[in-house]
Amino acid sequence: MALHAARSPRRWLPLIVALLIVLIGVLGVAWVRVGADLDEARAAAADRVAATQAAERYALILMAVDYRTVDRDVRRALDSSMGQARAEYERDAERLKAATREHKVVQTGVVRAAGLVSMDARRAGARVLVVADAVVRWDGTKTPPQERFNRWRMEVTKSRGVWWVSKLERVT
Repeated sequence: MALHAARSPRRWLPLIVALLIVLIGVLGVAWVRVGADLDEARAAAADRVAATQAAERYALILMAVDYRTVDRDVRRALDSSMGQARAEYERDAERLKAATREHKVVQTGVVRAAGLVSMDARRAGARVLVVADAVVRWDGTKTPPQERFNRWRMEVTKSRGVWWVSKLERVT
């Protein structure tokens, strides 16, 4: 009987090793799967932040207009947009430049809040609401500064790894 008991653990050793190998394999697959899901969640979170930041940046660009730098200001707005937003801004750019220079407009602004409303499944587009306030003054006049309260719904589109404002709509 003692001889049989001594051999018993050796018979189980291959089975225990096989079970350990299977367990390590299952844990390895689970680790890779969880890592991939985590990477995807991080990428989605980064896209949400980047889309919101693109809308905030564009709002600041729209509000930063100075008659002394209006050509550069308009170029920055065009360089930060695409699609319908760019086409509409481009259409009105010469009129904006002329009026800004003529009236010696200096406008500054601040974004009060911005929030992601939605993001498409592929994360190539998003809608963002932006709340921003601007102060407009006219150099060389006694006209007091005027406050403007802006509320925009922006569509942003990811192209070549960069988020662009592609549609802009005032919200009342």
